[in-house]
Amino acid sequence: MKTLASLNYGIVGLGIMGGSFAKSIRKNILNSSEATGKILVCNRSTQCLSQAVSEGIADKTFESKNVSAMLPECDVVFICLYPHATLDFLAEHKSDFKSGAIVTDISGVKGIFEKRLPEILREDVDFIIGHPMAGGEKEGYANSKAEFFLNRNYILIPQAYNKDENLTLMRDLVTAMGFSRITETTCDIHDYKIGFTSQLCHVIASALVESASDEGITAFGGGSFEDLTRIAMINAPLWTELFISNKDKLVNHIENFEKQLELFKKYIKTEDSENLIELLEDTRQKRMRMGSIRTVAKN
Repeated sequence: MKTLASLNYGIVGLGIMGGSFAKSIRKNILNSSEATGKILVCNRSTQCLSQAVSEGIADKTFESKNVSAMLPECDVVFICLYPHATLDFLAEHKSDFKSGAIVTDISGVKGIFEKRLPEILREDVDFIIGHPMAGGEKEGYANSKAEFFLNRNYILIPQAYNKDENLTLMRDLVTAMGFSRITETTCDIHDYKIGFTSQLCHVIASALVESASDEGITAFGGGSFEDLTRIAMINAPLWTELFISNKDKLVNHIENFEKQLELFKKYIKTEDSENLIELLEDTRQKRMRMGSIRTVAKN
């Protein structure tokens, strides 16, 4: 019987997320003398590969051009690339994966996977759609941390072709890495909810920053601006791809937000304190209810 500590883990893309996966697996799973599994990583630049070896995180490293030599050794593969690059990688390296391997992604949009996966999957390779709700603002392996995953939520999207034993192994794996909640859902529900809780928030934070006519205005800040705009320090190419890939759901969320913004503007402009108080009190109660909800069951 396979154990987590006996598996070989492959990380494709050793940025902040790929590095965090490698560090978490090393710290939480392959951390004893009894562990026989290895961590294999590949990346375009070689600097982070050398760093991962010197830190004792990676056992073997591969440049991206040589990833075909890495994949046949891996029992579990985390593809930590942009969404469309992940799909292109799967198509290009379809024949390279080890038979029986579990392959997963970290992408922030899922509808495109549901559409393309059937045409590029091998029957003997189990692709489990996943999304770790964790990370940091700064990019690159140097900013990766095993601790990013502690007490965070991992979203899994089981498909009809997934083997039960592989889904169980994946749940055990992310739990061992520190995730305290696993939410299982569909691609459509994922994209709708992430469109609101993540993508819309990044749009709002970015728009708020862009709306400032005076960059020195933050000298009068008391923390609110900083709290609201932390996520505006954004990876522009990645978030552009996420926004456009989920455009229908995201635009719908933006339009609903615009309606609420117009309502606030109307009440403030007309000095309608009665309706403004009612709206703000409703907002407070709604936010408190949202904070108490922790969905752990399948949607």
